[in-house]
Amino acid sequence: MVPFMLRVNALLGIIFYFAIIFYLLKKKALMLKYTLLWIFSGIIMAIMVLFPALLKKFSLLIGISTPSNALFAAILFFILLILMSLTSIISRLNEKNIKLIQSVAILEKRVRELENMQTKTNVAKDQLLKQY
Repeated sequence: MVPFMLRVNALLGIIFYFAIIFYLLKKKALMLKYTLLWIFSGIIMAIMVLFPALLKKFSLLIGISTPSNALFAAILFFILLILMSLTSIISRLNEKNIKLIQSVAILEKRVRELENMQTKTNVAKDQLLKQY
């Protein structure tokens, strides 16, 4: 069985966890599609804390001797899941960033070429005007 004080502290931590998530959502520091995994993990943790019988079954299922250790294992699992999700998001953003940098470089080259052509055209016009 999970000790009472551990359950109380875990519930307070989960309440604080949700408060931070919803505060960041309200301030638009987090996008909703990225916070769904955070919210889902908080709900699962709250269910495990509120219903210790489920936590005990879970601990027996995965072969952990005490439910409190199973709770920490579940939390560690969700942390790893969130880290993998964030790594995936960062990788996609990095690829987009590389493509954007390449596009900007190509556009800058074209602008330089057009400016050089414009300069050559202006020089040719000036020479024609001087001839007349």
